[in-house]
Amino acid sequence: MQQRKSTYGRPTGTDGSDFSYRMVVESRYQRVAEGKSHLSKLIFVQAIMQIIGVLYTVLQTSWEEGPNRIAISSIVVCLISLVIGDLGRRRSRANLLRLYMVGSSIALILSIYCVAKDNLTLQVISNWEANKFELLEISRVILGFFIQIFSICTVVSLIRNMSPPKKAS
Repeated sequence: MQQRKSTYGRPTGTDGSDFSYRMVVESRYQRVAEGKSHLSKLIFVQAIMQIIGVLYTVLQTSWEEGPNRIAISSIVVCLISLVIGDLGRRRSRANLLRLYMVGSSIALILSIYCVAKDNLTLQVISNWEANKFELLEISRVILGFFIQIFSICTVVSLIRNMSPPKKAS
């Protein structure tokens, strides 16, 4: 215990020459931690965007005669994939992260299909002041596309850094 007190100075045997024997955290583990942090932020943003999509779908179904099944399935698939992605991120499971990547991509494709099917882009461009609510949905899908690209890049990088390095033969 006396060696730990600062009044006695530096403990014996630690004159600074043992730096080459100290353990250092490998850089890929630091990249995994940074990737997990980035992925958690992306998942959070995707969840907020899905909440906006849920609100738009609920309000749209009250205006029209029935619910849009493709939009609802897109929301369900994305919410399930977000839960899977968060579990994969927390537990460092590459298979769950791959499943998240595929599921969220399918949900995005379904959202793009809904916007294209309803011809929202042509209607909003022609009369953008009357269709401000639809402009929000188009903006959400376009922003979701870019966020999906970032999340795919982050997941691929995370999976690559989580896997053990290949040994040279």
